[in-house]
Amino acid sequence: MRFPAEPFRIKVVEPLKITSEQERERLIKEAGYNIFMIPAESIYIDLLTDSGTSAMSDNQWAGLMLGDESYAGSKNYFHFEETVRQIFGFKNIIPTHQGRVAENLLFSNILKPGDVVPNNIHFDTTRANVEYHQAQALDCVIDEGLDPQNPHPFKGNMDLNKLEKVIQQYGKEHVPVIMLTITNNSGGGQPVSMQNIKEVSALAKKYQIPFFFDACRFAENCYFIKEWEEGYQNKSILEIAQEMFSYADGCTMSAKKDGLVNIGGFLALNDDDWAQHITNMLILIEGFKTYGGLAGRDLESIARGLKEVLDENYLRFRINQTRYLGEMLDEQGIPIVKPVGGHAVYIDAKQFLPHIPPEQFPGHALVVELYKRYGIRAVEIGSLMMAKNDPQTGKMIPPKLELVRLAIPRRVYTNMHMQYVAEAIINIYQDREKLKGFEIEYEPEFLRHFTARLKPVQ
Repeated sequence: MRFPAEPFRIKVVEPLKITSEQERERLIKEAGYNIFMIPAESIYIDLLTDSGTSAMSDNQWAGLMLGDESYAGSKNYFHFEETVRQIFGFKNIIPTHQGRVAENLLFSNILKPGDVVPNNIHFDTTRANVEYHQAQALDCVIDEGLDPQNPHPFKGNMDLNKLEKVIQQYGKEHVPVIMLTITNNSGGGQPVSMQNIKEVSALAKKYQIPFFFDACRFAENCYFIKEWEEGYQNKSILEIAQEMFSYADGCTMSAKKDGLVNIGGFLALNDDDWAQHITNMLILIEGFKTYGGLAGRDLESIARGLKEVLDENYLRFRINQTRYLGEMLDEQGIPIVKPVGGHAVYIDAKQFLPHIPPEQFPGHALVVELYKRYGIRAVEIGSLMMAKNDPQTGKMIPPKLELVRLAIPRRVYTNMHMQYVAEAIINIYQDREKLKGFEIEYEPEFLRHFTARLKPVQ
């Protein structure tokens, strides 16, 4: 069936505040036209991110009541460690309060100025954590992954030729780790095939370079492998995940995605020496190694969520709800990234608003209009988030993709909400020529899209 039915019942509801268009215009102006600065209670449908926005299950809520808040050796940590090791298979499990802390701990331990970290496409926090340590974050996704209309089923794949050229150009001594993001968030939520994972692993072993996953949407990636890759149709999601992680040396994980929780993450790795240094830093900045900045009840929720996310009925609904939104938009000629990814629908803002140049942030213009007119919050993944300035000329170098991401929280919105979102975007598309671009009034050095202030171009 085309219409994806929810494999759960709704037992608790949260009322949504309905604001007027005039009120939203005032709010977005006061926020410096930065959607991150809008109070959440003034959002009708919040598609800013799928990170930390999941609805937890009754089983997870029950687990909260079993929280052991002992400073050291909490029983919830051992349940958490057992679950992570069963799925991911790595030797050392280090809890953190979210994924970017896992990234920071890893890169603080292994990076030095002048190093490079190749990835299919780095997401914003990964890229920022690399660059904070004066290293380069290089993207090596296949060319098909940069073409929104290309139907390749695994557009998140790493280009092996690009990857090897990076290693040869900089020397393996300056490539302390190879990363692979599953699914590839900045490229449209596109999956990576098991075959590509094997090939990246083999290349990493050839040059004796550790290979790590950014694994925050690992279960969704496994579902795509089961659906599309030959030889995996009869394997369980757990079996696919265990094989996938067997090819790597470690991973960073934001459990706020496929852990189905509101806070938490971890770093998992096999290298004992790295783990010892990272644990010492963890104790300094986050907390003891058996809680890592989390309450025991949070560790219990993660352990239960990581098991729930492997349920194929859940994943089937999850993927198909996203496709449902994408298909409604595609049928009306809205330019989107195809195939539709796992956690979000990505609008091709370059095609949606061709009259707005990259330096005036077309994706952001659409994000602002979507909130002003319909109370929907999305996020730009384009020139505002990803562009760099040429060190010689000072001119902006736009990214290859100008996208607006409609990230769908897990187990939160119904398909009627998806219909509302689709209708809103279709309405904007019909008079898109009226939209104007933006310019920056203030920006920080890193991750400018979180706190920048903008104004409409006159």
